Amino acid sequence: MGSPTDAMADTALSATDVLLSEGVILLGAAVFFVILFRRFGLGAVLGYLIAGALVGPQGLGLVGGAESKLAIAEIGIVLLLFLIGLELHPARLWRLKRDIFALGLAQVVLCGLALTAVIFYSTGFSWGAAIALGLPLALSSTAQVLPMLKNSGRINSPFGEKIFSILLFQDLSIVPLITIIAALSRNPADAAGPPGWVLALHTMAAITGLVLAGRFLLRPLLRLVGRLGERELFVAVGLLTVLAAASLMHALHLSTALGAFVAGVMLADSPYRHEIEADVEPFRSILLGLFFLAVGMVLDLRTVAAFPLFVIGMAAALVVTKTALICGLARLFGMEWRQAMGAGLLLSQGGEFGFVLFAQAQNALLIAPQAASLFSAIVTFSMATTPFLMLFAARFEFARPKANSSLRDPDQAPRGTAIIVGYGRFGQTVAQMLAGHGFGVVLIDKKPAQIEVSSRFDVEVFYGDGTRIDLLHRAGADEARLIAFCIDDPSLDSRILEPIAETFPQAAILARAFDRRQLLELQDMNLAGVVREVFESAICMGVQAMEALGVPRAEIEEVEQQYRENDRQRLDVQRGHGDLAVAKDLIYRPGRRMRLLSRGEGKEVA
Repeated sequence: MGSPTDAMADTALSATDVLLSEGVILLGAAVFFVILFRRFGLGAVLGYLIAGALVGPQGLGLVGGAESKLAIAEIGIVLLLFLIGLELHPARLWRLKRDIFALGLAQVVLCGLALTAVIFYSTGFSWGAAIALGLPLALSSTAQVLPMLKNSGRINSPFGEKIFSILLFQDLSIVPLITIIAALSRNPADAAGPPGWVLALHTMAAITGLVLAGRFLLRPLLRLVGRLGERELFVAVGLLTVLAAASLMHALHLSTALGAFVAGVMLADSPYRHEIEADVEPFRSILLGLFFLAVGMVLDLRTVAAFPLFVIGMAAALVVTKTALICGLARLFGMEWRQAMGAGLLLSQGGEFGFVLFAQAQNALLIAPQAASLFSAIVTFSMATTPFLMLFAARFEFARPKANSSLRDPDQAPRGTAIIVGYGRFGQTVAQMLAGHGFGVVLIDKKPAQIEVSSRFDVEVFYGDGTRIDLLHRAGADEARLIAFCIDDPSLDSRILEPIAETFPQAAILARAFDRRQLLELQDMNLAGVVREVFESAICMGVQAMEALGVPRAEIEEVEQQYRENDRQRLDVQRGHGDLAVAKDLIYRPGRRMRLLSRGEGKEVA
């Protein structure tokens, strides 16, 4: 008879076996279907949903525990709200205030009420059930729409900013929607809970506490981590921030998404925002992918098969209703009709937060489990239509910007026409010259001390390693026309710059070279320019030195011209041989190529 230790080992081994086998199956199916659907331009979300439905309990039954996986994967939504909060820089929020709080509010209210009416009059549900189902359907899929905008390069265009504003207000409206469902609850356990005014006080206290913690605890901690230079600590601090804020809200019976969102907002104007965003993004992507896999797994195919016409008809009603209303609202807010149609089609689907709100409505005894399954399927089907609708929209050129778009004006270039990596004495000159001409410039530096000094002069510099492709994506390099590496780093070479140039082919790449050796290493790349950091300034001082010694101006210009020509010839020879030791005879040594001025001769001697 085995010992308890052996039994525990067998249990642990069994759990490990299940975890590994299910992990391989889920990730294998996800990779296959995401690649397949990406290949046909249909987006990753549809691939995740199909993969989950195929391997889940309702499909081939290869993976179980869909509900538990969905509960874990909801952390992906929490991270998504955190990243959305990071986007809320006060200046950008103020600029988009009309689109966020007017257009966004109108979209959520009108679409929510219209869909509530459609459900009430077509199903015979009570008004409470219709509201609990209709209002969540007004929300669109942030996880599906934003990647589409980013991949098309439209995220920071006027069209993209309006879409972003609507999505942002939808995400902000989650908390009021949760409150509305709680107020309609028929669950005695909910009725025995704290009254609304207590929850409101808890919410205000929690938000205030998070803001104070961010200012007096988190920011000093980030400065310390930045000085230590340990990247894994940034990952840990970012995840700790999100999970701690979400845990606080959960302990107070409030929305974990709200806590994560507040955590993001309180770091939106932090110089470390880009670094945190880049570090948290992979976790968000993985967990959100797992979330859509789990949604596909919990899709009740038997219920769908029992009511196929209802699911398809209601999904079609959802898409048509939202497209029409959003298109009309967009026209009222000044969008050209093709752009307005593109906005309606892009936001016509249900969103991932609908699954969360349907579950809460079920717990509140407002809807039956079968209704929650049906409307989850409706949202899933509506998500599946989005890639096809966008192909249709692109074919008919919906959402194409006008030819005289203000994007052509450098003063109004979104996010930044140029990205300057390194804001030391070298980068400051480049950035200020570009800004002086009216170009929008995004500044990145990984030295906390330099960022802190710059902030005293009202210059916003983002913290992070600008040689990382993921961080450049977050900084808007997809739309930038120029990326200038002004960092004092002798290790900057073609291995680092070539992937960046391939990833952002539309951007001209400039690089600062530490010395001649680094310059030669970068010469073979097709860069827009490479500048030795002290070359021009050294020549300038050489000219001033000869002036101070009384050398005639014509002689100075001749020496400067000859030095530059010798240096260029040496570089050409060294580049051909790949060796710094060659072309020694071209070195401009002391005493060489000087005129015998005292003898009045015009010859040069060696």
